[in-house]
Amino acid sequence: MSLGITEIILILVVIVLLFGGKRIPELARALGRASYEYKKAKDIIKTEAQGLKDAIEDAGEKPEEYKPKDV
Repeated sequence: MSLGITEIILILVVIVLLFGGKRIPELARALGRASYEYKKAKDIIKTEAQGLKDAIEDAGEKPEEYKPKDV
C-alpha cells in the first residue's frame, strides 16, 4: 500500500493546520534528532552484542593443553 500525491498533500495540509507554519521546522528538527539518537543507540547495542557474542565464543574454546581425565 503506497501513498499517492493526493494523500500526501492532504496529510501536509492537516499538519499545517494542526501545528502552524512556524512550528513545522521545530518538529522537523526534533524528528531529525530523534532519528539520529535512534541510529546511534542501535549501533551501540549492535557493538555490545557483537562483543558479548565474541566473549561467549572465546569462553567456549578450550585451550590446546586441556585434556579431560578418564573416569
